[in-house]
Amino acid sequence: MAEFTVLGIGNDLLQDDGAGIHALRRFTSTQQHTDVAAIDGGTIGLALMSELTGRGGIVVIDAMRLGKPPGTVTVLEGSDMDRCLRNHSGSAHEVSISDLMDALRLSDALPPRRALIGIEPKEIEWGTEPTAGVAAAVEEASIAIQTVLDRWRQEINQEDAA
Repeated sequence: MAEFTVLGIGNDLLQDDGAGIHALRRFTSTQQHTDVAAIDGGTIGLALMSELTGRGGIVVIDAMRLGKPPGTVTVLEGSDMDRCLRNHSGSAHEVSISDLMDALRLSDALPPRRALIGIEPKEIEWGTEPTAGVAAAVEEASIAIQTVLDRWRQEINQEDAA
C-alpha cells in the first residue's frame, strides 16, 4: 500500500472548480513514486474513506476561496488545515473535505500528516479549461505537492533513524 495519497478534488467541467484535478494530472504527469497513490476524487464523498485509511499522509488539492487573487496557491498543513476546514466554507468541496477528515478522525484513521493545497478560483462556470490565472497556478501547485511529500519523506527518515 502507498504511504501517501494525493487527492485531487473538483469538477473539471466547471472551469476553475477543476483546479485540483488539473494540478493532480500535472503532478502525475511529471512525478512517479511507488509510495504515492494519486486519486481523482471528483466532487468527493465519504466513499473515499477506504482509500485514505492507513496512509501516512494525505495531500488534498482543490479550488479554495480565501479572498486572495485568482490563481493564488495556499498550502495548509496539519492543525492549520483542520482549522481552515472547520472555520471556512469557500466551496462545497471544502465542507465535504471537512466531513471526510472528521470521519477519518472518528474512526481513528486520520493520517498523522495532512495538507490542503488550495488554488484561488476566479470563475466557476461551464467550461473545461481553467481561467488564465488558475491555469498558471497548476504548475506551482504541482510543485507544492512534491515539496510537501519530499519534506514528509525526510521527516519520516529522521524519525526512523532516531
